[in-house]
Amino acid sequence: MGILDLILGKGTDGSLRMGEVDRSSPETETVRKIVDELDDLEPQRARYIACFSYLLSRVAHADLDISDEETEAMERIVLERGQLPEPHVLIVVQMAKTRAKIFGATEDFLVAREFNEVADKNQKLALVDCLFAVSAAHEGISSIEDAEIGKIANELKLSREEVASLRSAYQDHLNVLKSPEGH
Repeated sequence: MGILDLILGKGTDGSLRMGEVDRSSPETETVRKIVDELDDLEPQRARYIACFSYLLSRVAHADLDISDEETEAMERIVLERGQLPEPHVLIVVQMAKTRAKIFGATEDFLVAREFNEVADKNQKLALVDCLFAVSAAHEGISSIEDAEIGKIANELKLSREEVASLRSAYQDHLNVLKSPEGH
């Protein structure tokens, strides 16, 4: 099963899963066109963008809420990194957010493992930097989000030192380091 299938909600047998819309329905024509556009991308690039977007959503949803600021940060990052037209970015981010909310517990490791396969070391480090940026977009980086970033980095086989180096750039946003009266 490919990551686009995962984000779009196809089961391992090709069937629809909970919370999905039948793609043959006329109401989904716009979504089908966007998916067709993504399907026209080189498959490795499409997998990369889908995994990247999902992992951003995973961290944003770690505290069980994806704020408007986090959504805007994800859209900006996917637009810059994915180099997709903005309408595609909006759909990809929305699909990733929905998938993270509905299936996060069962899919998180699988998506990280797939990203680990399609990304090189620099791309993995860039993702972790982006995970911190998304988390910092709304009221600072919570301990839960920080821990989730650590889990993802571990799943991507990044060292603690590499993650600590990236994390240091966001130390002013780490809630655990803020004084209680600063909240």
